[in-house]
Amino acid sequence: MRLIRLNPLETIGKVAGKIAPGRLPSFAEAHVIKALEEIGLQENVGRLKLSKDLHLGEGEARTLVKHLKNEGLIEVSKSGISLSAAGKRLLSGLRVLVSEQIDVPSTPLTVGPFNVAVRVKGIKDSVQYGLEQRDAAIMAGAKGATTLIFTKNRLTMPGTGKDVSKSDPSILASLSKLDLNEGDVIIIGSADEKIKAEFGAKTAALELLKSKNKANLKRKSA
Repeated sequence: MRLIRLNPLETIGKVAGKIAPGRLPSFAEAHVIKALEEIGLQENVGRLKLSKDLHLGEGEARTLVKHLKNEGLIEVSKSGISLSAAGKRLLSGLRVLVSEQIDVPSTPLTVGPFNVAVRVKGIKDSVQYGLEQRDAAIMAGAKGATTLIFTKNRLTMPGTGKDVSKSDPSILASLSKLDLNEGDVIIIGSADEKIKAEFGAKTAALELLKSKNKANLKRKSA
């Protein structure tokens, strides 16, 4: 069994990548995260159930399970698929960075009927105008994403600093379930289907974390 890298982003990226010459898998990093979440939640889940939960074909789900197993993140037995100790550590480490998702109602700030929000911990300085998160969400199949920053007990728009808590008080009440702290970033993925809104939010969160890591590496090498 391979040792799990300390950086959960690297491991998730590796699971979603190629393990042999040929075409890239048809699943993305957001599928990897959801797979870990569903396996952890259901404890022992079958491949067919997992493929339905992830909205993947059976062949795609089989490949994803193979990649997860190769990285030592899951255990496969006759009773189903479960997280290994390493998989539980990885999911726990990811939770430090990105919260579990919550559903939020449509508001003037969102762009779709289904809206899913996640919190990215203390990363406000890595956000510019939220356009990168929107583009990442769209690439994942969402209609778009709304990025907000929690600071001084307010929700503000990146770049402008506009306090949206005043214009839409309900949004702060909805997002308070994320246990917000100073400097946290909230990303709301919006889509015509809940699964696409979820993948949009998670993909945007991952891209934001990657941009922070790249900036840190650039500063160290300067």
